Amino acid sequence: MIVNYNIEAINTVAQQVLDAATNKVLLFHGDMGTGKTTLIKAILQQLGSTDVVSSPTFSLVNTYDTGSGPVYHFDLYRLETVEEAYDFGIEEYLSSPHWIFIEWPELISDLLPPSYHSICLTLVNNETRQLQFK
Repeated sequence: MIVNYNIEAINTVAQQVLDAATNKVLLFHGDMGTGKTTLIKAILQQLGSTDVVSSPTFSLVNTYDTGSGPVYHFDLYRLETVEEAYDFGIEEYLSSPHWIFIEWPELISDLLPPSYHSICLTLVNNETRQLQFK
């Protein structure tokens, strides 16, 4: 699925992502400023979360409540080694049956479960993003 969208359509796109997902591990790729966290916020709203969503850049993981279980949101941008991921227990999170959203997943590619979806975001212009869902 490839979709071009603007901020006004982000909730529709978030629902499309959820509808297309055949598993609960979503990897978010894209340069800084392409809207990874903004899309994750919209997806969490579609899942029923009313929590304040922010990028877990410094905490590495944020947990959000959806009413039907937690969602784990990772931002691995600051990780320098895979050992740092092991230090905070990434393998336990990845074996969870709950939704897992990972920004900057490249460092832990060898740790990922066999089944996941990649969401690649690119900047089309100041108002438009392109989402490629695999």
